[in-house]
Amino acid sequence: MMKQKQLLSFLIPLLLGWMACQTPQAAPPAAPDLYTAITDQQAAYDSVFAQKIGADEYGMKPYVMAFLKRGPNRGQDSVTAAQLQKAHLDNIGRLAEMGKLVVAGPFMDTGAVRGIYIFDVRSVEEARELTATDPAIQAGRLVMELHPWYGSAALPLLLPLHKRLEKTDISQ
Repeated sequence: MMKQKQLLSFLIPLLLGWMACQTPQAAPPAAPDLYTAITDQQAAYDSVFAQKIGADEYGMKPYVMAFLKRGPNRGQDSVTAAQLQKAHLDNIGRLAEMGKLVVAGPFMDTGAVRGIYIFDVRSVEEARELTATDPAIQAGRLVMELHPWYGSAALPLLLPLHKRLEKTDISQ
């Protein structure tokens, strides 16, 4: 028993001294948050990523831009107009989920141009077919003006990013 106490009285200070001399290991660096990762100005060109999203050498690709304008048939009663707006928003969601619509939104003034779409399609004809599925277009409440457009190939990444920000679904 006495030898054990002597051994412990020798080993404990030795162990404590050894522990005090040890250099603490640095924690592994934390992964950057999503915003920091996306906005990193030092990020290098990534050919695999560029090819995956269809970017050309400039990081761009063709789209079709649509201007939604007031249509000739705006005389619906408030209930019908609200139903058409809900169906219009549902259609936007459907097109976005299909990957065909990468940007959609209203203008915040009261002008004749009510909003825009940017379609991730190769032709104005394909965009025209997609706009024909919109109940507000079908009812004549809106009309579409379509134009070929060249923009950042990163636009299709907006919907998944938007889902991280959307607390409430606008169509609800």
